[in-house]
Amino acid sequence: MTLSQQCVAIGLPQPETEVRFHPVRKWRADLLWREPHVRLIVEVDGGLFVAGRHSRGATREKDMEKAAAALALGYRVMHVSPRHVRNGQAVSWIEAVLKEQKQ
Repeated sequence: MTLSQQCVAIGLPQPETEVRFHPVRKWRADLLWREPHVRLIVEVDGGLFVAGRHSRGATREKDMEKAAAALALGYRVMHVSPRHVRNGQAVSWIEAVLKEQKQ
C-alpha cells in the first residue's frame, strides 16, 4: 500500500502526489497537503543504503535547497524512508503533524 493510500485508510485527508509546489522552480513534492491550516510536504527518500541518489553530497544539497524553499512558502517538510512507509512509522508521523496543525 502506498503512503497516500495509508493516509486515506486511517482517515487522513488525501494528499496531492507528485505535485509542483513552487511558483518558479519545477520541484515536485512526493505528498503535499496545502490547506491553510495543513501545509505539509512529505518526501520519500529511497536509495539511502545503496549509494543511491539521496545519499550523495550534491543531491543532499539540492534537497536542502528544495526544503528551504518549501519552508519559505510556509510548508513543513518531512523526509521518510521506504522502510518508514512499510512499517507504518511514516503514516503515524504524518497523522501526528496533521492533527497538531489543525489545532
